[in-house]
Amino acid sequence: MKQLKALLLIFVCGLVLNACSQAEMVSVNECDKVVAHAKSVLKENAPSQADMLKQCKAASDEARGCVMAADKPMKLLKCDF
Repeated sequence: MKQLKALLLIFVCGLVLNACSQAEMVSVNECDKVVAHAKSVLKENAPSQADMLKQCKAASDEARGCVMAADKPMKLLKCDF
């Protein structure tokens, strides 16, 4: 019984870690939303709208999802943008 509980705990932890580590994919069509979100996170440190839009369009769906999931500037740095 203890082995079953331990196995279940390991499985649940794996699911939680996997869910937290992968951001939702975001289409290039949503770059306006991605840029607006990034600007709200970066505030006065944000690059120009045009530069950010250009970066967004060149980025992958995963990178855009990473930006949308970021709630702090340091988390934005972890995105492959």
